Amino acid sequence: MTRIAAVELLHVDLPPPVPRSDAIQSFVTQETPFVRITCDDGSEGIGYSYTIGTGGSSVMALLHDHLAPRLIGRDPARIEAIWRELMFATHATTVGAISSLALAAIDTALWDWRCRRDGQPLWLAAGGAKQRIPVYTTEGGWLHLSPDDLVRETLAAQAAGFKGAKLKVGKPHVSEDVARLRAVRDAVGEGFELMVDANQCFMLSEALRRAPRYADLGIAWFEEPLPADDIAGHARLAAASAVPIAVGESLYSIGQFADYVRQGAASILQVDVARVGGITPWLKVAHLAEAHNLAVCPHFLMELHVSLCAAVPSAAWVEYIPQLDAIADSRMLVAEGHAVAPDTPGLGIAWRWDEIERRAKATYRIR
Repeated sequence: MTRIAAVELLHVDLPPPVPRSDAIQSFVTQETPFVRITCDDGSEGIGYSYTIGTGGSSVMALLHDHLAPRLIGRDPARIEAIWRELMFATHATTVGAISSLALAAIDTALWDWRCRRDGQPLWLAAGGAKQRIPVYTTEGGWLHLSPDDLVRETLAAQAAGFKGAKLKVGKPHVSEDVARLRAVRDAVGEGFELMVDANQCFMLSEALRRAPRYADLGIAWFEEPLPADDIAGHARLAAASAVPIAVGESLYSIGQFADYVRQGAASILQVDVARVGGITPWLKVAHLAEAHNLAVCPHFLMELHVSLCAAVPSAAWVEYIPQLDAIADSRMLVAEGHAVAPDTPGLGIAWRWDEIERRAKATYRIR
């Protein structure tokens, strides 16, 4: 039986290729914890997660001090058993971002190992529902951009074949948001999807005020309108809004998604494979969505999410925000407005491991 013989941990920072801002924060850098497991037969798996500028060293400490040592001697094929054991080992700190991000880095490495062992791409191993998923871009919709810049960026995305674009909202007055959105809508026409993202900046009263103004512009969804822990507020907004409510990037467990579903507080689940704790729980949320006839439109990490969206029938969109170009030779394939899941065994990411090691701020090896 194959056993895990060693675990390597690395922390790499990846500055964004363009300035990124929303209603509550700026994307400073992608802190990227890597986990590489090596087994006694020489096989390996590589996984990762991320933060957008804070907490990376805490994720690394949790991995180094508490989680990675528990992998030594384990059978890497027992992914579910390992995930549950590690989740309960961090019970005092769950549910929360640090624990989920650490679990995700390990879980994605285990799935990578399994898929490489079986010679299968992730999207087939996890379900194989379809290989192509519509793709929209967020990269030209940041809040600091002027209306003219938004129009130029969105028209370029439309010309490049994207089927939609997400624009950040949360300007001080609703009229500013509406003016920006109307300028883009007039430029791209009715057939191009526009989504809006408030990044949790509104109180319920303001979200109720703005939702119908967004609806007048044919918006596809209203993302994170309220703080993520305000499930009751989201339920009230969802009941009143003609625009579908989307949540998920700030939810960190299967149970939190289940609470939203039970209360009818969202119709689009944006489960993030890193923030929910890995591929193992991501798939459970996706099947929960399918059981309730809800759409999955995951947040960020397009290089992983393209394969996960291809695995399940509930996935409707992949979000385009490139971030791994500096450390990977592969690129997500986009053809005729669709992201195409890779056929290579494993996660489908061709890492430049020499560049990862060169950029590493911290490296640990556990045997």
